[in-house]
Amino acid sequence: MNMKYMDIAYEEALKAYEIGEIPVGCVIVKKDEILAKTHNLKENNNCAIDHAEVLAIKEASSKLNNWRLDECDIYITLSPCPMCASAIKQARIHNIYCGISNDTYDDKLIKNILSTTDNNSEVNIDFNIDKTRCGNLLKKFFKLRRFD
Repeated sequence: MNMKYMDIAYEEALKAYEIGEIPVGCVIVKKDEILAKTHNLKENNNCAIDHAEVLAIKEASSKLNNWRLDECDIYITLSPCPMCASAIKQARIHNIYCGISNDTYDDKLIKNILSTTDNNSEVNIDFNIDKTRCGNLLKKFFKLRRFD
């Protein structure tokens, strides 16, 4: 785990915040090389699957010309939803580092998706590695959205 990548994911989350998206940023790294850095674009693109993680997987796969993202790590400012956790597992990413847990989903549910070995290998996940900074940005975003 390298906090410099969480810093870059946080910068991506700020970009999302500035355009009215839920501030989630994401970085995919392989052997200390950044393959993708993205942020949510669901609202701006009017597409339910344009979460930061899905966009990053597409970008990294394109860069490697391979859908298998073996030996890659993903840094996300907010832990993944079930859709994104499944996509990360299908892409064969090895480690997930999350800035903060997502209160909407139980960490157990996400761990269950990632830990099954029925399809692909287990994905390791670490929660709350940047809880204060990522949490404050999310709180600020939702506070502004609720009072507009």
